[in-house]
Amino acid sequence: MELKLYQIDAFTSEVFKGNPAAVCPLDTWLPDETMQAIALENNLSETAFFVPSEKGSHIRWFTPVAEVDLCGHATLASAYVLFDILGFREDEICFESRSGDLWVKKEADWFIMDFPSQPPVECAIPKNLEKAFHLKPAACLKSEDYIAVFENAADVAALDPDMELLKSLDMRGVIATAKGDNDVDFVLRFFVPKYGVPEDPVTGSAFTQIVPYWAGRLNKSSFTAFQSSKRGGVVKCRFNGNRTEIAGQAVSYLEGEIQV
Repeated sequence: MELKLYQIDAFTSEVFKGNPAAVCPLDTWLPDETMQAIALENNLSETAFFVPSEKGSHIRWFTPVAEVDLCGHATLASAYVLFDILGFREDEICFESRSGDLWVKKEADWFIMDFPSQPPVECAIPKNLEKAFHLKPAACLKSEDYIAVFENAADVAALDPDMELLKSLDMRGVIATAKGDNDVDFVLRFFVPKYGVPEDPVTGSAFTQIVPYWAGRLNKSSFTAFQSSKRGGVVKCRFNGNRTEIAGQAVSYLEGEIQV
């Protein structure tokens, strides 16, 4: 069987930056083990698969080792494929997913995703989290992931965590964040080694958790953020209560066919 496969750099307007995701449009679902094998073969943080549905498309995401409930950058990459490559003509795309309906609209060269908010709650700092970062966070919260809040952006940029210790934690991963400098409201990095992704370059789903936090901390609803991984990426976001808007750009890197 021959299938189309696209590799899209999300949350960037330049290739080799942002977060690469593989996108595989399907007419019908493949067996789960086949989609997992494709994701492992691609060896990217996420591979997205989507099929037509009554509302638009049904989307699923796989890391190299497991299926996940929500992924932002691979959703953005899928929207790019639909709008800019496959000629989708509506104003807005609805992706049905395990996390509910996800809406994406395009404005100029920005893709605006409308995701459910996942507000975090304060918690004690896990011992292995502090040991892994070799630096005690100023505060710790949790939602789908732990959120470690540090004093400044330089602390976040300098983190070199022990991945084995992070694997031992009971949440999906750890978001490290701090108030930004100059023209960004906050910075973040995201570590999820237990899912085969030591550091994710730019993580859309993380914003459903930290945008509610920064909305309360900074007393505002619209933000420009920077994920300060090696590849880096700029994200514009807005807190709308039970929904969070996450906007980014995307660029195509690869288009091809795979044989399965």
